[in-house]
Amino acid sequence: MRQPILKLLALLLLASAPSLIAQDWAKARLEKSPRHSEWVPLKHDGRTVNAFVVYPQVKTKAPVIILIHEIFGLADWPKEMADELAAAGYIVIAPDLLSGFGPNGGGFDSFASQGDAQKAVSLLNADTVNADLNAAADYAMTIPASNHKLFVTGYCWGGGKSFLFATKRKDLTAAFVFYGTPPPAADMANITAPVFGFYAGNDARVDATIPGAVDAMKAAGKKYEPVTYEGAGHGFMRAGEDPTPPAGNNTPEMAAANKKAREEAFTRITTLLNQLNSASKAAVVYPRSSHIAKATVVKLATAPECHASMQTAGSM
Repeated sequence: MRQPILKLLALLLLASAPSLIAQDWAKARLEKSPRHSEWVPLKHDGRTVNAFVVYPQVKTKAPVIILIHEIFGLADWPKEMADELAAAGYIVIAPDLLSGFGPNGGGFDSFASQGDAQKAVSLLNADTVNADLNAAADYAMTIPASNHKLFVTGYCWGGGKSFLFATKRKDLTAAFVFYGTPPPAADMANITAPVFGFYAGNDARVDATIPGAVDAMKAAGKKYEPVTYEGAGHGFMRAGEDPTPPAGNNTPEMAAANKKAREEAFTRITTLLNQLNSASKAAVVYPRSSHIAKATVVKLATAPECHASMQTAGSM
């Protein structure tokens, strides 16, 4: 009798696995969205990548944003973030970069725990990720409602991948890097679009890479504008929305700073998107932030990080 019960429990746990890595508050917001969203299979090189696509409610053709998820995978928050950017007037494509790499060939939703998904993301092959992003960008150019202006944004692990993608994709209008590390300096000469950085003041691991990126981008003659949001922690775009009461390392002070940074960063990215969409590159006057453009590194022992200790160098 005991064995059938154990099997039943195992099946129940497996069926509820996605909830282990869900952000229920983000899921609830997404479910209330009036915008059309759909899943699209993107095929390339014998591989299929499932992508979450959200459309804005607008009269005219819209630009497309490729959104790259955190190291946690395409959970509820990056999909909710995609919907927020769609609400600002953009078609957003968020590929599940774990497509085919999960149990039984599944994607993000097939992993039983956040740790399992996080480990799988950190081990993804960089060339495969770039090919998946290219497939998403190529698909963007075929969407009838697209005006063929292409942007990329990424968060955490995805922030680094968005910076790297700018070195690979020549038709980008701009890249928006949220607390992600830069690509090799030698690759920056290949960048053809402006890169805008969004960083947390209490994120020494990532902030330590900013001065080198500034120097390398300047030497390559490229546009790079990093802005640091003081007092905020790594992952502030997600944490700044999370309504969960502060606890543990997420002090009330940190929670307030994350919320403020999230609001100001969202205003900055949408302002830039609107200007870049409506004008040629030469005509754009980039808005400055009230924050300093040069990062000030403030290292706190309790600063929250979205990367686990399992992450290896180069996977950020």
